[in-house]
Amino acid sequence: MIPRYSLAPMAALFTDEARYRAWLEVEILATAGQAEVGVVPKSAAAAISDRADFTVAEIEAREQVTEHDVAAFVDVVQAHIGEPEAAWLHYGLTSSDVVDTALSLTLVRAATLLLASVDALVTVLIAQARTYSDVAMVGRTHGIHAEPTTFGAKVALWALAAQRDRERLARARATIAVGKLSGAVGTFSNIDPRVEVFVCERLGLTAVPATQVLARDRHAELLYACASLGATIESFALEIRHLQRTEVREVEEPFRAGEQKGSSAMPHKRNPVKCEQICGLARVLRANLQAGLENVALWHERDISHSSVERIILPDSLNLAYYVTEKFRSIAEKMVVYPERMLENLQASYGLVFSQPVLLALVEAGCSRDDAYRMVQRNAMKTWDERRPFVEVLGEDSEVLSALSVDQLQACFDLDRALQQSHRAIESLS
Repeated sequence: MIPRYSLAPMAALFTDEARYRAWLEVEILATAGQAEVGVVPKSAAAAISDRADFTVAEIEAREQVTEHDVAAFVDVVQAHIGEPEAAWLHYGLTSSDVVDTALSLTLVRAATLLLASVDALVTVLIAQARTYSDVAMVGRTHGIHAEPTTFGAKVALWALAAQRDRERLARARATIAVGKLSGAVGTFSNIDPRVEVFVCERLGLTAVPATQVLARDRHAELLYACASLGATIESFALEIRHLQRTEVREVEEPFRAGEQKGSSAMPHKRNPVKCEQICGLARVLRANLQAGLENVALWHERDISHSSVERIILPDSLNLAYYVTEKFRSIAEKMVVYPERMLENLQASYGLVFSQPVLLALVEAGCSRDDAYRMVQRNAMKTWDERRPFVEVLGEDSEVLSALSVDQLQACFDLDRALQQSHRAIESLS
């Protein structure tokens, strides 16, 4: 992932140095496991643990000769260990034993970091939902005024959605927390199964049956969790983009006046650029999932068609998912909310947002639903045409007044009544 969309805590897990260090963890533990079962001399295992090392530059130079990264890695580490002990490094293993198990270790660490970020986002969203629990605003469907809601209820639903993505991510982390050291086609032909258990237990992984590689549906599940999280956060960012439009101006993403510039040409601009960025990056997360799903089908016990793809999509997806989560947490924490503008917009449709209470009151008064609907609809259209209060227009309709008293009609326009159950989503937060 390019530095622009990388944050240090996650990016550090996917450097070349970090990848080779994870490989070295597996190699050293495998040698220790081999010593436990009596295959490798314990003195050799101790020497390997003490002296095994590398530099990335050494491995890159050696790979120019071997054209095989794991072989280059083994050669370099063996040179640091020295003979005769070096001969026992990588004993009984195939490349995927090291690469796949180390990759799982890295992905578990990355998922753990991402989970902590999601937890922080949920905490902010819950706090904001409670802060704005009584701030009335218009609810919109199809982009059109529908009925009253509260900004707190909206944000509470964001928090609940983020919590569901946290659950998906936790399941995906458990699914990927596996390893294998079972040899070329997974049959333990040259390694004792006890070594696999030894290594995996010490890495916090579960040893699982495999071919030469771990099944890639596991990695696809993690990619789905990242893509789903991205899509969820995109939905929050998209909502803020809509609410920040000049004609709406109910919520804005943070803006540092006097420092930040919204346009190179127009000084008045305060564009929702961070939210737009999140919406764009969510597309990349979804695209990476497609590639991950295509990695599931491999030839026979393995090929390497998945390998080149994973070198890109796994680091990129974890980096991007972490980036958009952290960035939106900052947006949610510092967003600018305009309650007065929300109320102004709620009132801008002349009270038409109360059309359903009027409909129901007419039904309760004995009108058929179809007749009641037609009465309300014709007065709603007249309200738009004449730009007058809906309650006033209804009060001039003799058919409406034959069914409802003035007090009954006025009661339909009670905002507090419309919002009396709006706290339910907020109360469901934990």
